[in-house]
Amino acid sequence: MEKVDQKIIKFIKKHHVLTLATAIDGNPYCANCFYSYLEDENMLVFTSDLKTKHIQDVLENNFVAGSIVLETRIIGKIQGLQFNGFMVDVDEKLAEKVRKSYIKKFPFAMLMETQLWALELTFLKFTDNTLGFGKKLIWENK
Repeated sequence: MEKVDQKIIKFIKKHHVLTLATAIDGNPYCANCFYSYLEDENMLVFTSDLKTKHIQDVLENNFVAGSIVLETRIIGKIQGLQFNGFMVDVDEKLAEKVRKSYIKKFPFAMLMETQLWALELTFLKFTDNTLGFGKKLIWENK
């Protein structure tokens, strides 16, 4: 598998909110979630209650899309990541790593009763105007 460009990894690690897009029966839905990133596994980790609309959607269709963006009005600083991936079950082997990653970034989560979810990334398109207007870096797990 081709490695993800370090510019993309740096961007993902610098931010903390993703927009998750799901779709069931042609009905799209979006949710914003705090996340952490597992670089070795190329996974985004977030917490969400089982009863939420986006998680109910994921249980029916685990192929999702989303984005992470830098909010700016300065054209030369525009950066944003669009992604696709699969929501995957967190097995026992991965569970502790997922939990530690999320708690390290969001210590308040220790006080919450919620479930952690892992999103295995399959496609990344990073637009980075700091590298030149409209410059895009693309990574795909083929």
